[in-house]
Amino acid sequence: MPFALALTVVLALLAMFQLALSLGAPLGHFAWGGRHRVLPLKLRIGSAVSILIYALIALIAWDRVGAIDVFGDAFAQIAMWMIFAYFALGILMNAISRSKPERYTMVPVTIVLTVLSFFIAMGFGELAMAI
Repeated sequence: MPFALALTVVLALLAMFQLALSLGAPLGHFAWGGRHRVLPLKLRIGSAVSILIYALIALIAWDRVGAIDVFGDAFAQIAMWMIFAYFALGILMNAISRSKPERYTMVPVTIVLTVLSFFIAMGFGELAMAI
């Protein structure tokens, strides 16, 4: 359960960041390739959709560790491995960004999300709940 909680906290912080971007905050150099200080409409919509994706990821993580029962066990397990792969790919994608602020900020964040999702996918969160 501590891994799901940590993952949720990081995702909540990212959701606040994406909300700020979607509302026009001049933080675009930290996201979406860093080409825009203020995101254009399409990327603002993308940031808003990211918030929904983060919420779904958190829901799957909490289901995987057994704290809630929304999805079937098999679905939560497979979905968590897909989330792990998504974040692992995200490390690479952020690392090749032309934006230094994005690389220096988002690569470490994505590494944390990847490690946490790996632990959850492996079932370590379930072990923590059993103790």
